[in-house]
Amino acid sequence: MSTQTTSSEREHRSQTRKATASGWIGSALEYYDFFIYAQAAALIFPQLFFPSGNPKIAIVASLATYGVGYVARPIGALVLGHWGDTHGRKNVLLVCMFLMGFSTMAVGLLPTYHQVGLLAPTLLVVLRLIQGFAVAGEISGASSMILEHAPFGRRSYYASFTLQGVQAGQILAAAVFLPLAYYMPEDAFNAWGWRIPFLLSAVVLIAGYIIRREVHETPAFAREDASGGVPKSPIAEAFRHNWPDMLRVVCMALMNVIPVVATIFGAAYAVQAAYGIGFHKSVYLWIPVIGNIVAVVVIPVVGNLSDRIGRRLPIIVGALGSGLLAFGYLYAISIKNVPFAIVMSVLMWGIVYQGYNAIFPSFYPELFPTRSRVSAMAIGQNVGTTITALLPALFATVAPPGSTNIPLTIGAITFGVTIIAAIAAFSARESYRIRLSDLGEPGAVPIDKADYERVRAQTMADTKKALA
Repeated sequence: MSTQTTSSEREHRSQTRKATASGWIGSALEYYDFFIYAQAAALIFPQLFFPSGNPKIAIVASLATYGVGYVARPIGALVLGHWGDTHGRKNVLLVCMFLMGFSTMAVGLLPTYHQVGLLAPTLLVVLRLIQGFAVAGEISGASSMILEHAPFGRRSYYASFTLQGVQAGQILAAAVFLPLAYYMPEDAFNAWGWRIPFLLSAVVLIAGYIIRREVHETPAFAREDASGGVPKSPIAEAFRHNWPDMLRVVCMALMNVIPVVATIFGAAYAVQAAYGIGFHKSVYLWIPVIGNIVAVVVIPVVGNLSDRIGRRLPIIVGALGSGLLAFGYLYAISIKNVPFAIVMSVLMWGIVYQGYNAIFPSFYPELFPTRSRVSAMAIGQNVGTTITALLPALFATVAPPGSTNIPLTIGAITFGVTIIAAIAAFSARESYRIRLSDLGEPGAVPIDKADYERVRAQTMADTKKALA
């Protein structure tokens, strides 16, 4: 019996590590793909896919196509959330990965406006819609898979690696552009160099598939499936029983305004000649790279802290703090001070924002029961991020090139949005001491704090012993 127990524990730890690695690399792929589009939309798509007669309109149109990807996310959340709750977490993650990978490679093969006219932006929008559809199931599916494999007392630490993968994907997205933007002649970069990052997603797609096929379905979903507890319509069940928490997730997901300011509007504001700031593309691209490198280090630290003190406090501090720092970041760009802009980016995006970003992969799925977890989280999160995706075009409209007080205008909108997210987190129930089987249930009682600390300490000791 002892040998069987030890073997079972080893297998469980192995699956926890594989699920975490799967979530990490899958999220890195999905968000590498998603953010190379974001970088291109801010830096080069206005010149390539839209009429060049009016550069201001081209900037707004290009940023709007970035937002189009988010429009498809609620639809993707409905379809892929349902699939994840009825067919399993592993299956939905494979679907998401292949849809995202193939649509991104197709962007790298598109003709430009000068070659085929309006067909070029039309095809761009179609592929962006497929990207948005695919990414809608990734975070909710990966977070749920890791959470349901993770040991009690360590859920936030392991789930945080989903977002570490997201940040790593963004580092790759910017880092691939850096040598191309710096070393290639501008004519060559605009002609064909920009296509390379999109085509390279094939490499990560293959690596992601190899890892994901090794992960077992989660025990929590397997139990629901074996007992006949898998609902025919998890979406209907989620809206019937969990709509208040879904609304909270919508409001907390508005925190996506910070990456919008950091990597989308910030890029257009700093680089596009119409704004008159004049950062070189290669110089500006270092700003999100450095911020994300810091974030990769900070995320598991914050995730581990959340397993000790809870989910709500880090999210509230991260929301309000990063919202305030947005003023300083935009001001640094406005005065053309590159070192100051980098420092503010690291503070806003790399450190303070991670109070929210590292925690939501555990907090969101913890608000919902196993039978509707992926659907409820996917719908709530993607509706919220869709709202924020409309902000780049709004920012470019209310603060177009030539406007005065752009940092104050955009900063005020950003801070107002983060206040809404902080209020939503404050109103939610704390979940870190509730057992997996009780999550999302009305009357679920957290275990005693002293007992929780003992369980968590034992889990950490067992993990260290296994790795020794």
